[in-house]
Amino acid sequence: MALQPGGIGMMKTAVERGKSAVEKSGPETWVDEHGDVLYRYALERVRKPEIAQDLVQDTLLAAVRSYDRFAGQSSVRSWLCGILKHKICDYYRKRGRETSFTDLEFLADECAEKFVPEGYWIHMNGPKEWRPEADEVMHRDEFWKTMRDCLSKLPERIATVFMMREMDEIESKEICATLSISDSNLWVMLHRARMALRECLADNWFENPEVPH
Repeated sequence: MALQPGGIGMMKTAVERGKSAVEKSGPETWVDEHGDVLYRYALERVRKPEIAQDLVQDTLLAAVRSYDRFAGQSSVRSWLCGILKHKICDYYRKRGRETSFTDLEFLADECAEKFVPEGYWIHMNGPKEWRPEADEVMHRDEFWKTMRDCLSKLPERIATVFMMREMDEIESKEICATLSISDSNLWVMLHRARMALRECLADNWFENPEVPH
């Protein structure tokens, strides 16, 4: 796991402390078996290594404390990811209370030249059909690396909204409540995220002659 210096040791120690009331085997291996996945999941969403590390540690401690209630109906990794997802939402909720979840500079109509006043695409400036089809590249690791790179270029708040809705499949109503934004703000932020991602993926994948298709 790409943690801060001493991060793995500190995390294992924290898990061991919380494990005292749990006699079942398993929790002592979670950091090694699932730590990298959890950390990457958190880091993609919060973008700050120290925050991601704290969220993973909180997740593992919460899992240890509730391990006796784990019914085994899903894999341990899926269960841990579910706990982490709630921890990340709590983090977003706290930030939503402390800051305004808009990004006025990014929400400026940077794509105005692509539309006529009535809102329709200008044919020459509108999106082109992707070749190959998007479904054909979804299984390629290189594509997802490009996708992550494109997400990292979005403003943090815009990326947060997009990942909550499109990747974590959180309902719009819950996102608005968590981030203290209106339905209209959510729609605009999602629209801008999709526009920016489409353009980034076109430039760096679908229309990039250096990418082997």
